[in-house]
Amino acid sequence: MNIRPLAQGEQPPLKLMLLADPSEAMIRSYGPEAFTWVLEDNDFVIGVYVLKPLADGGMELMNLAIEEERQGQGLGYQLLQHAMETAISMRAAYMLVGTGNSSVGQLYLYQKAGLRIDHVIHDYFTAHYDEPLVENGIPCRDRIVLKASFHTSKQ
Repeated sequence: MNIRPLAQGEQPPLKLMLLADPSEAMIRSYGPEAFTWVLEDNDFVIGVYVLKPLADGGMELMNLAIEEERQGQGLGYQLLQHAMETAISMRAAYMLVGTGNSSVGQLYLYQKAGLRIDHVIHDYFTAHYDEPLVENGIPCRDRIVLKASFHTSKQ
């Protein structure tokens, strides 16, 4: 297995990214300043994550996805750890990630990795998505934002 940055001119794995964010428009709004990494197994892309620098020196994890048939093998945790290490290496003071109130697996994963709930944006998904979202039998309405703070030394 290999985690590598998306090559210059290489198209992001949109189908895979749609597993984490069902809106192609939202994915395309990440912008050119976002960095994309892919997880490969035998030259097949099976995972992806996207980090976007924030104006105040932080980073936001915009997307993290693993092929459905490969989920539950610790690969998401591995990608999340890589994303956090990458953010630290880029001298980010912290990393944010937002997920839906109904995303119980993702909430578990992020908290297991040490991120803490920072704030909640009520009605985010009802305001920003055309179709109602439901996960795990729960309407997805609110965006829960989690944060990992890094102790970086400014030299």
